[in-house]
Amino acid sequence: MTEIELGRSKRARAAYSFDDVAIAPSRRTRDPQECSISWRLDAYNFELPVMAAPMDSVVSPATAIELGGLGALAVLNLEGLWTRYQDPTSLLQEVAELSPADARARLCQLYAPDISAELIAERIAELRAGGHTVAAALSPQRTRQFAKAVLDSGVDVFVIRGTTVSAEHVSEGTDPLNLKQFIYELDVPVVVGGVATYSAALHLMRAGAAGVLVGFGGGATHTNHQVLGVRVPMASAVADVAAARGHYLDESGGRYVHVIADGAMGRTGDVVKAVACGADAVMVGSMLARADSAPGGGLHWGMEAVHPTLPRGEVVDLGTVGTLRQVLVGPSTIGDGSMNIAGALRRAVATCGYADLKEFQRVGMVIPR
Repeated sequence: MTEIELGRSKRARAAYSFDDVAIAPSRRTRDPQECSISWRLDAYNFELPVMAAPMDSVVSPATAIELGGLGALAVLNLEGLWTRYQDPTSLLQEVAELSPADARARLCQLYAPDISAELIAERIAELRAGGHTVAAALSPQRTRQFAKAVLDSGVDVFVIRGTTVSAEHVSEGTDPLNLKQFIYELDVPVVVGGVATYSAALHLMRAGAAGVLVGFGGGATHTNHQVLGVRVPMASAVADVAAARGHYLDESGGRYVHVIADGAMGRTGDVVKAVACGADAVMVGSMLARADSAPGGGLHWGMEAVHPTLPRGEVVDLGTVGTLRQVLVGPSTIGDGSMNIAGALRRAVATCGYADLKEFQRVGMVIPR
């Protein structure tokens, strides 16, 4: 592991983003139709290793059901507009017609009303009626308050997602969420993140997480690096957490925790490289936000953008490229990597001669100079 001396009192290790690395094909190739890109999380099987990020610009109840029908797992944000308003469709349309700066100001107003436990139950029931696996997300700060409403409503996969989530939160003024105890008491798989280091991921695995989100989420929209100085390039972060997965697999006697790359994947090539670095699946936002039917209408934002005192995100105008089906499973009409996630992933696996994603995690990688 390469370390660089910043000065006499501080050293830093080199880390790499997806843009810094590339995949090296092996001596064998394979027919893409013979390659599997399916994924299994706990008792749930998916045709695609894709989770839609819990962001209001990406996932509504309607798009969640559509994504489920296409073989992905959509995660609904339970702290968003869908749990604050009975029908926010017109509000989302209003925001989509604004400039990014005006949209952020308007969103700050729209997120002011309280979250409704009754609406949480209604939204989960709506997803349940869609006939696909139901996944929903809360932040660590809201989990204790609304967990009962979520679980009583019949969620299948519980996602606890924040900018940085740890198994050990220290606070003298509040009673923090005890993740280990919380997860132990649940009967549903829990996916937790984000993390970006080996040790933080290992702690979450020991707390009982079924999956660990790697990254800080909202890569296209967050400004954590500018505001907090916090950033770990994703290729290195995924590889580190994948190593923690192997450590915990041995330590626990065979319990496998899924590594899910979350953020900094704006093109299909980034998704491919995330899996090559060790991810079992990916959580994507900006790519799906470009779909014609995305709730944001081409605008994209995360909850960090509307924080009342220290916003750490922006509203960005991504535009649209095609249908949700085209973005996820093709066919693609443009060659810039913004469409057909499934097709790109299957072809990359085939080009390198592997049969499935688990094998593909062994692919060789290079750092182009």
